[in-house]
Amino acid sequence: MTQTACFCGSGKTYIACCGLYHLEEQRPLTAEALMRSRYSAYVLQNSDYLLQTWDARTRPKTIDFSKESVVWERLVIVSCKKGGIKDDEGIVEFKAYYVQDDQEQVMTERSRFVRVDGRWFYFDGVVKSAGIAPKNQGRNALCSCGSGKKFKRCCGSSDSNA
Repeated sequence: MTQTACFCGSGKTYIACCGLYHLEEQRPLTAEALMRSRYSAYVLQNSDYLLQTWDARTRPKTIDFSKESVVWERLVIVSCKKGGIKDDEGIVEFKAYYVQDDQEQVMTERSRFVRVDGRWFYFDGVVKSAGIAPKNQGRNALCSCGSGKKFKRCCGSSDSNA
């Protein structure tokens, strides 16, 4: 898995990106970095990492992937508010594309993060929308992420997943 592209869409290899966090070689320095690493943990069904990075006040007792029928496809970060190196709170809005029951779906969530003793944790999130992902009609069509931009200037650009 050392040369595999990271699941979070950063453009880096997994081992040079989210793998550093999953293997506890580093800790995410921003809320967005934690969001990306948690998405990769969902792809890998790494419940230990998900629970370790979940704030104790809202964390479930367990995460059960045994009935999971979702195949995570890609992550698009829509926006970030605060959540930087000097902040103690942050909000990351994202779209997660996945396949379930042979149907491509998309979920938009607005997640809240808190930093406790210098370490970022997922606090909670609100799913803004979920359902069948609209089919894109080409690079000049509006982007399916809902930004209002053309696909080629949004999720279709090579720098949108960085």
